[in-house]
Amino acid sequence: MDHWILAVIIVTTSVASAVVALMILAATGSTRKSAALRLSTGDRLEQTVFLFDGEDLLDATASAHRLLEVAPVAHTDWARLAAFLIPRFTNFLQTMGRLAEEGRLEMSSRLSPGEHAPIRLVAESVNGMARITLIDPDAEGHGVLVDGLSQRALEDELDLLRNTVDRAPILAWRESSDGSVTWANRAYILRSGALNLTDDVLAWPLPRIFANTPMGTGTVPRRLKVDGDDDRVHWYECHSQLLENGALHFALPSDSPDRAERSLREFVNTLSKAFADLPIGLAIFDRQRTLEIFNPALLDLLGLSAEFLAVRPTLYAFFDHLREGRVMPEPKNYRSWRQQMSALEKAASSGDHTEIWSLPSGQTYRVTGRPHPDGAIAFLFDDISSEISLTRRFRADLELGNEVLDTLGEAIAVFQSSGDLILSNAAYVRMWGVDPSETLGRTLISDAIKGWKSHCEEAEAFSKIQEFADQLGKREPWSHTITRKNGLVLTCRVVPMSAGGTLIGFSLPSSVSSAGEPLCAEHQRILS
Repeated sequence: MDHWILAVIIVTTSVASAVVALMILAATGSTRKSAALRLSTGDRLEQTVFLFDGEDLLDATASAHRLLEVAPVAHTDWARLAAFLIPRFTNFLQTMGRLAEEGRLEMSSRLSPGEHAPIRLVAESVNGMARITLIDPDAEGHGVLVDGLSQRALEDELDLLRNTVDRAPILAWRESSDGSVTWANRAYILRSGALNLTDDVLAWPLPRIFANTPMGTGTVPRRLKVDGDDDRVHWYECHSQLLENGALHFALPSDSPDRAERSLREFVNTLSKAFADLPIGLAIFDRQRTLEIFNPALLDLLGLSAEFLAVRPTLYAFFDHLREGRVMPEPKNYRSWRQQMSALEKAASSGDHTEIWSLPSGQTYRVTGRPHPDGAIAFLFDDISSEISLTRRFRADLELGNEVLDTLGEAIAVFQSSGDLILSNAAYVRMWGVDPSETLGRTLISDAIKGWKSHCEEAEAFSKIQEFADQLGKREPWSHTITRKNGLVLTCRVVPMSAGGTLIGFSLPSSVSSAGEPLCAEHQRILS
């Protein structure tokens, strides 16, 4: 397949006597020599010519080389030229594909803002190669020493860079070696207030925004501040580059990161103060199980030294230290202790886990492990010795009260306002043959009344008992005599209790039955 060479000629001559000579040296076959383009002109203006063999540039005029230098960067010279022409000529690549078939092509560019006439493109196929000529009518007859297309490319790139820099949300400025601001973008000018000071007429050099801060040229970013019009301090992260005759600086707004950092610091300080006042010891370990946070209460409760915690021990080193200080239950052996600690860590990392540590010293700790984000784990150490002592004392008092009730001959049952049986004594169990402590579920006063009725001949008193238990407001104690089916006469007394509770007691009015006979041994056993 024959290769073709593109020659681009931009004719910008304004003098009729301009003589343009284009010499193409080409050789065909396997020994084809590289073609060269020769220009001969006595005019001040220069033509621009490109010669391509396929995508390889064989020769070009000086103005053509200048055009390639300002064209977009690409892998080949043909690609760079095409990148310059494609935006300007409709269907440029498709049209150029017909060059070998038609031999000669002509195209006109689309008009851009500021252009008066389109660029003409002439492409010719010569000895299996191609030659393209571009003609810029705007440059003809004006005595322009620089070719028009290169000038357009430079102006386009300059306009693009200027718009980009002026719309950048950062401050950019250039300083001379003496510190004077020699150039700045729009953001810097607006921030400096130069327009406000000069009635929209800029005076150079511009004022320095960071006048009180040394503007070094190191590569490490520096945080600088400037006072704003809103009486607030604005922070910037500045980057500087040293130039041959000064320095180039970029300042990125960092108010948001600074506010976030300040808020985080204040939040941490607030938490630290809150943790410091907590009576519960706190220890937080990161995902590597290294101590990250602790509060003063941890030192006081566990008797730890600040030096030990300051080195950030691991979780196992922490518990090992507690074991050595006898601040945790003494394990049977070290192996079982390690297994216990591994189980504690696993349980705490998967969800809330609580253990009670009873120490030989009499202290009791409640240890709670909770998972935290990013694999961290927190342990809370709460001294519940007072609570345990109070609970034990309350339990002992309750047991003592029950023992006292069991010594009484009167059968006693106490019901809550809800009707639940909460207390009974041994005489009650012997009299009615029912032990509420062994009954599964709840024992209601209605259930108890049914049991009492089954052993007695009359039911009037039991209806009054039910009404008394359900009554709201002030109640008065009363008593009534009932007779069991075995002839035993009992005195039933009903007494209101606090919070709507009711006490019911059953006792013999005397040591004789309703017939006046002495109590039999069975009756004596019931009341004994």
